[in-house]
Amino acid sequence: MTPAAELKKLMQRPPVLSVCAAESLTGGHVQAMLTSVSGASEYFRGGITAYTLEEKVKCLGVNRAHAKRSNSVSQQVAVEMAVGACRLFDADLGVATTGYAQPAKDFAATVPMAWWAICHRQGGGSAVVISGCVEFPGEKRVAVQHRVADTVLRELVKYVRELHGERRRRARARAAKKKK
Repeated sequence: MTPAAELKKLMQRPPVLSVCAAESLTGGHVQAMLTSVSGASEYFRGGITAYTLEEKVKCLGVNRAHAKRSNSVSQQVAVEMAVGACRLFDADLGVATTGYAQPAKDFAATVPMAWWAICHRQGGGSAVVISGCVEFPGEKRVAVQHRVADTVLRELVKYVRELHGERRRRARARAAKKKK
């Protein structure tokens, strides 16, 4: 089962959650994968491919000074993109990707690499954010874009699966408490 198909199953369980995407390196691959499943409109709010520094700052609220210093490729930029996408699309979950689809020796990237992030907005203005970095030595540009998109969707599936598991555990604990 593809990550998008598994995500659809998970997203149909209560509580209903929404998701959005902010992409740079992946250039729309995440959004294409999410919408490849019929019924994605029930939970996918939308996405943005913010390829330039200006668009990351203007549309997603990325910190200009840091992004400029890091050539828009860092854990912080990925996190800010995910948080900004949640805000832009008023979604519960946001995923983001930024990186190099091929080596960029001027920026000390000797192999294709990317930062990804997932933001889960929760009540009261708080959020859970997870992120990671992946490298794909020897891979070609389009393969890297696809693999990064696949990676972030697999991480999203894992997060939502854990989220539902935690909610079930709490519900069972409440039910057991009521029986006492």
